[in-house]
Amino acid sequence: MNTKNYVTVRKMDLEDISKIIELEKVAFPYMAAEGVYWKPKHLKEHINKFPEGQIVAEYKDMIVGSSSSLIITLNPEYKEHSWREVCGDSMFKNHDPKGDTLYGAEVLTHPDFRRLGIATKLYNARKDLAIKLGLKRIIAGGRIFNYCEHAESLTPIDYVKKVKRHEIREPVLSFQLRNGFRFIKILPNYIKDSRSLNYATFIEWKNPNFVDNDH
Repeated sequence: MNTKNYVTVRKMDLEDISKIIELEKVAFPYMAAEGVYWKPKHLKEHINKFPEGQIVAEYKDMIVGSSSSLIITLNPEYKEHSWREVCGDSMFKNHDPKGDTLYGAEVLTHPDFRRLGIATKLYNARKDLAIKLGLKRIIAGGRIFNYCEHAESLTPIDYVKKVKRHEIREPVLSFQLRNGFRFIKILPNYIKDSRSLNYATFIEWKNPNFVDNDH
């Protein structure tokens, strides 16, 4: 029997908050050790501001994944930014219902439940939401999880090039590329992350159904 069929996605609710915080500590132990993880007030505010953009994945009544996002307009559209700048800090102060872009603030998956398609289901839920809301695209700053192991010999952009050529195993970016995102550029000083040495990849997925009514 295909266990992937047991993973379902739904909107996050207030009862999920404590479980998501524990999930984050398990999924991102390096960042949690640095104090970089959601607090209850953050998740409550996300749900209050943009309930459709906050999603959880369940497997047999256990939360094994979550996705947090907000709507923004980035001007210019490929502007260099940090996580805090684009989100308006952890309270998602920059959420703009009239924006044109869904911004992926975070995706979590439980490390003990790999290969159940959790991240793919969360990414697909974001794509469905962007299409439903008529947004132009999804963008995010992605981790380059194994960069710390290559930083002495490679710049971040050279590291990405090798990942794209399948010369370096990179769990995050490789997954994103397989799921239809394209790499735009490197974002320095994006977020405190010892694995990525604070760098991130600016990635983009364009809504194939988007109609620009302004042109």
